[in-house]
Amino acid sequence: MHANRTVRSSLAALILAASLTCVGDAGAQPVGLVAGFFEKGVEARLKAPLSKTDLFDGAALRVVLCGTGSPMPDPARAKACTAVIVKGRVYLVDVGPGAVNSLQLMGFPLDRIAGVFLTHYHSDHIGDLGELRMQTWVAGRAAPLPVHGPEGVERVVGGFNAAYGLDDDYRTLHHGEAYMPHAAAQLAAQGFTAPEAGERVVYRDADVTITAFRVNHDPIKPAVGYRFDAGGRSVVVSGDTGPSANLVKESRGADLLVHEALSARMVGLINQASKAAGLDRQAKMVNDTLTYHTDPVDAAREANAAGVGLLVYSHLAPGLPQPALEKLFVDGVAAVRDPKSWAVGFDGMRIDLPFAGGAPVQSKVPMLGR
Repeated sequence: MHANRTVRSSLAALILAASLTCVGDAGAQPVGLVAGFFEKGVEARLKAPLSKTDLFDGAALRVVLCGTGSPMPDPARAKACTAVIVKGRVYLVDVGPGAVNSLQLMGFPLDRIAGVFLTHYHSDHIGDLGELRMQTWVAGRAAPLPVHGPEGVERVVGGFNAAYGLDDDYRTLHHGEAYMPHAAAQLAAQGFTAPEAGERVVYRDADVTITAFRVNHDPIKPAVGYRFDAGGRSVVVSGDTGPSANLVKESRGADLLVHEALSARMVGLINQASKAAGLDRQAKMVNDTLTYHTDPVDAAREANAAGVGLLVYSHLAPGLPQPALEKLFVDGVAAVRDPKSWAVGFDGMRIDLPFAGGAPVQSKVPMLGR
């Protein structure tokens, strides 16, 4: 049964991987040759799945960025999603549109996802909940998937369960109850009251303690960030927030802070261009984003105040479709924080915090086609 789960959980990635082995002009090659390339690609992917790499060996607290974009378009980034891996179990913080696709492009073993932790209920943080619900079920999830969140999570989860009810029926009917048990399809809301100050433990087991704390995303309330503590290492995911004293407090001493970032300078330029083009509605909508996000320089100052080891920018706004734009995005950061202690995140970025100690180790999880 486990082997079947492995095959089914990465079927889409297998197909793409095999397709990418068909180099050259496929239309000019005999169909038998193309079929041979396809078969070899599937075989190679099955023999070296991501699930068998050191990513899940339990020797470190690990983070993989599965969505570093914002509502603004970026062809290389899914919307908000951060995977935190502890002892082989995966916890997702938010699951924005495109995040599940990014996970599948990595060949991520979706049956290892143990729960979702939502920071708030903007569409770019919850939009792929339905896809995650379905794909983890296909991957072999045999019980409802826990979705943790502050006030309102029951409404969000109930909506996705209702919207996917017919899909559940179809898939169980097609594949059979033994492979797609109908009761397992559901998301299970795990609500908590966001603390007014300080933090609240929202999940704990023998390996990890996860705490939630309020951040400043007014007028969106509640909005929280999360801290993961495991084996003497710690990771904080900010969620969406403007500068926040509570975030600084709850991030103190963390090995890694994954912080949202919006370039006020770049957004200002978009605003000016929109006005010049007579797009007053667009100008207002873009300008409004300045009130509840954090400029990269301010996030660096917060990381300094908290004594964070490594700062990684995520939820990047606006998009950075060209590498040269990154220089503009982080202009001024190096003046307030050591360049060795921060990085601009990207989909597939991996950060390891070894339980044996030592500095964070940055690398990349390969993504098919990117």
